[in-house]
Amino acid sequence: MSKDSTAAEDFNYSDFPFYEQNNFDESPVFSSQSHERISHEPSDLFANMVLEYISQVLLEEDADDKSDMLQSHPNLEATEKPFYELIGEKYPSSPDQFPLYSSPSPESLDSNRSHSSNSSGIQSFHDNSEFPEYQNYQIPLSQSSLSSVNGGGNDLLFKTLPTIQFEKGIEEAKKFLPSVDKLTLNVGQLDLTLLQNPIKQERRQKNRHFDDSGFEETRRIKQLALSYEEPVIPSEMFDDVLLCSCERFPQVVSAIREKMYREAGKDFKNSNPNESGVGRKSRRKKQLKEEVVDFNTLLLHCAQSVANGDNPRAYELLKQIRQHSSPHGDASQRLAHYFANGLEARLAGTGSEVFHSLVSKRRTVSDGLKAYQLYLACCPFKKITYYFANQIILGTIQNATTVHILDFGIYFGFQWPAFIHELSQRPGGPPKLRITGIDIPEPGFHPTDRIELTGHRLAEFAERFGVPFEYNAVAAKFDEVKIEDLRIEEGEMLVVNCLFRLHNPADETETENCPRDKVLNNVRKLKPALFVNVVVNGTYGAPFFMSRFREALYYFSAIFDVLDSTAPRENEQRMLVERDVFGKHLINVISCEGLERERPETYKQWKVRFLRAGFEQLAIRKELIKQGKDWLRTFYHKDFHMDEDGKWVLEGWKGRILYGLSAWKPRCV
Repeated sequence: MSKDSTAAEDFNYSDFPFYEQNNFDESPVFSSQSHERISHEPSDLFANMVLEYISQVLLEEDADDKSDMLQSHPNLEATEKPFYELIGEKYPSSPDQFPLYSSPSPESLDSNRSHSSNSSGIQSFHDNSEFPEYQNYQIPLSQSSLSSVNGGGNDLLFKTLPTIQFEKGIEEAKKFLPSVDKLTLNVGQLDLTLLQNPIKQERRQKNRHFDDSGFEETRRIKQLALSYEEPVIPSEMFDDVLLCSCERFPQVVSAIREKMYREAGKDFKNSNPNESGVGRKSRRKKQLKEEVVDFNTLLLHCAQSVANGDNPRAYELLKQIRQHSSPHGDASQRLAHYFANGLEARLAGTGSEVFHSLVSKRRTVSDGLKAYQLYLACCPFKKITYYFANQIILGTIQNATTVHILDFGIYFGFQWPAFIHELSQRPGGPPKLRITGIDIPEPGFHPTDRIELTGHRLAEFAERFGVPFEYNAVAAKFDEVKIEDLRIEEGEMLVVNCLFRLHNPADETETENCPRDKVLNNVRKLKPALFVNVVVNGTYGAPFFMSRFREALYYFSAIFDVLDSTAPRENEQRMLVERDVFGKHLINVISCEGLERERPETYKQWKVRFLRAGFEQLAIRKELIKQGKDWLRTFYHKDFHMDEDGKWVLEGWKGRILYGLSAWKPRCV
């Protein structure tokens, strides 16, 4: 059997009923390699057009839906008829009854000839501005092919397709829909751009011909649609930031601060971290000359209007806040800007969508390093927390031969390079280190991408320092982690680590079986030698909106004041942290409800939970606390403070407690 006859048999004419109606020749000849025309008979020409159209449809994501558009469907007719009745027109007969060739008038033939004849020999599929994906679709035809179908017959072929009826129904239905501008969501100046679908963007740039290579390329794009590649970062940058030892800490912090102020166009030599900062007094004088705005009062009144359902008043107050707030101003202006974003999202009823769009934005390790540099140079919370946690773990695993760390909320794993380095210097050699990185799944087809990339980087550090290393990535909500996914082995010392993330699971106000308590109970059942935990000491987890809003305003006022007192306003890292970290949290706190809203608790509430779950609290070594206080006093702003309450180590700013650190182990029964 020849290639040509095989291609003809593979083509299923029963899928296109208009072939049967007009008795086309059922033996079109195609080349299996290039799809080029060999015969110019009318049936061959039309078959080529149809195959070209099929190639385009199969490359689109919604191929099945658009294939159905070529056939008449009872449900489609039932949907279209009410619209025709509303506009007073008679519903046309079934598209299947249309003749393929009608007897056109001489005028229509002349019109079709003039429309179809062009120098390039290119015929548009159809001209419909409502379907931009088909506007640029063109079918190549030779001049002889154009002349072989009654001059303008090829137009008549497409005019009689059932698709034209479906398009007409859509055009009529759109008369009853609101305009696009009324559906536009404006959430202030917040960057809420949703991720573009890379599948469609790349697919429309692909070759229209349907061959084996194109099909495989389409499958590849679908599989890798939401994967991403991290930018290459020099190893020196990792070393300076993540391997900052106690001896090198002053030089590293000084270099980062100098770079920050130099990029901001300020004199670093005159910027003492223990003072309020040069320029702040002159800044206050300028502010006194400007109009004084009480943002706290405006925000509280606006939130009260939102809670009362007085939307006109809320929008009026929101407009006033927008006029005076800015993401580039002082601490109160920036705080008001991001609170206004949350209020506007709540008013529009789009808080969940806005929050998920922000969560879906990819965070690269480069962004994470920039944020960590800012924390390292401006506030002690991350540095002291990582130092305390690592030293507590190292003190616990002194005699272990195999150590397995379960890190709930590993993110980029910035805590562990310094830990691996210190572990490598242990007398007698380092033990085997196993780390299981647990974090919330990433959106898309590859939920473990970021967690696995973190493991690759940590493996490089372990190889560099000669530490036997094994890594396991688990993408799951903390309360949904299964014991078998942790791959716990006999004879290893188990340590659980969770810093700043234990408030992610919901509490008992939303579900009967509290996910937060479930996490603690599951950890206790594992019988770890140590559970290191750092909690966000927040009181803005209340179920009542106004109570939650007021507490969030007080808490985040301290956070923004920290950054305004220790970092230049023009600093890019500062703006990145305010927008992508704290701005996202405020959207969640103000405009989200239900299980997706985070509910932080005070450290005293967490103490009750730990004790109820069967844990015993361990004391923090006095030398660690002394070291932390020395760092605060020497390298950081005078308004930072570190206190003790029982066995808790508390970190804060100007008297407000922001974070609490503690260590636990299962209570012996």
